[in-house]
Amino acid sequence: MSSAIVLPRVMQVGAGASSEVASILSKFNCEKPLIVTDQMMKQLGYVERIELPLKEQGINCGLFADCLPEPTDESIMAGVAMIEEGDYDSIIALGGGSPIDSAKAISILGKFGGAMRDYRVPRDVSETGLPIIAIPTTAGTGSEATRFTIITDANSDEKMLCAGLGFMPVAALVDYELTLSLPARVTADTGIDALTHAMEAYVSRKANAYSDSQALQAMALIAPNLRRVYHEPDNRKAREAMMLGATLAGVAFSNASVALVHGMSRPIGAHFHVPHGLSNAMLLPAITEYSIEAASERYADCARAMTVAEPADSDAVANEKLLTELKAINKELEVPGFAEYGIEKERFFSLLELMAEQALASGSPNNNPRQPSKEEMVSLYTKIWEQQ
Repeated sequence: MSSAIVLPRVMQVGAGASSEVASILSKFNCEKPLIVTDQMMKQLGYVERIELPLKEQGINCGLFADCLPEPTDESIMAGVAMIEEGDYDSIIALGGGSPIDSAKAISILGKFGGAMRDYRVPRDVSETGLPIIAIPTTAGTGSEATRFTIITDANSDEKMLCAGLGFMPVAALVDYELTLSLPARVTADTGIDALTHAMEAYVSRKANAYSDSQALQAMALIAPNLRRVYHEPDNRKAREAMMLGATLAGVAFSNASVALVHGMSRPIGAHFHVPHGLSNAMLLPAITEYSIEAASERYADCARAMTVAEPADSDAVANEKLLTELKAINKELEVPGFAEYGIEKERFFSLLELMAEQALASGSPNNNPRQPSKEEMVSLYTKIWEQQ
């Protein structure tokens, strides 16, 4: 059986890649881009860093800098209005996963209209919106190389998964130098997010030979360097490995899909405003333990790729080492439990049924090697609360 592989048309990778934005725009005959980002990118001077080479080439750009950390269908509408009212022919998405996800939604809604809910899974969005040049500033989401976006419904708090060729950026400028100023908490959360992407892509029921190659290489880059960048933020070699690993993990899950961790993580983020990477980290050890029995060989491969298991280790031994490592990463990177983060127990348990339903509706749990029922997900949420 063949597999359809979808990638950005151009990927510029390495130190200084973001400075190539003007030449990349010219490749696509774009002359008037809208920068979509957040206020932090503006405060840190990253917006000015992108605008400068554009101005030197006589390119005037607009700016929408009001992306939220967890974008909603309401929060992106001002950006959509700018597209509808302006004469923009492209979008530069600058920031972490939230600005890039916002840019993807703005690209489609700005050109075709409608509501974000109209584009959620199971709809396959193949419409071509405004071309997006994605410039990630975190080594985590991989959104610069995926055909997905996640936007929260402001009324229901549902994190809507939207998928299709229409959400794939035409270009990704992967510049690890933009991650050097990341605070430790963001470094940790986005790094574990990237590791989760690679692991879930590899064990996904939709995995293929191509996605496997990207996922294994991503794990090999991320696992040995995650602690390093957390403790040594100026370690350029480690930052470069993490950035490339995150992008490869994005390529992997874009072509194989994510699974149960992401399915159960999204409702936690939506209802309790937990950053996406952090909610993944909270779930990863327990969900991996639940899933191993259905894909023992695959999870053992993950342990070996991460170099936490020896090539000669049996699958059982490798998987024990994997679980030990995932728990150790969370401990060293100070990943809090649900209660420690500040989630109220009574509200958490009152939402268990709804969160399980929303996780199932996203489709991601069906990609898991061990496919859970709604009742099993309720039990998993409960177990993880009690363990933490």
